[in-house]
Amino acid sequence: MDKRIIGEQLLEILAANRVKIRKEPMGGSGGGLCKLKEDNVFFWDTEANFTEAAISCGRAVLNIIEDLETIYLKPVVRDFLDKVRKMP
Repeated sequence: MDKRIIGEQLLEILAANRVKIRKEPMGGSGGGLCKLKEDNVFFWDTEANFTEAAISCGRAVLNIIEDLETIYLKPVVRDFLDKVRKMP
């Protein structure tokens, strides 16, 4: 499955868990999750390549969702998150 589709599905997971999504140019670093006041916000770096942005999004999902077994994930998305979890 294309990283673009995986990234979109990860964004949907974040949004479904009350994370606000902002797509901003951020110099190509991929973006990341932060807390602004009481809200969790994920910044998707529009200047990053899609793989880097999807990895950042995967890290955010792993941070927000305590137990991935409690939600349905397509196998390719679950595999992607397993790979992200093993990254340094």
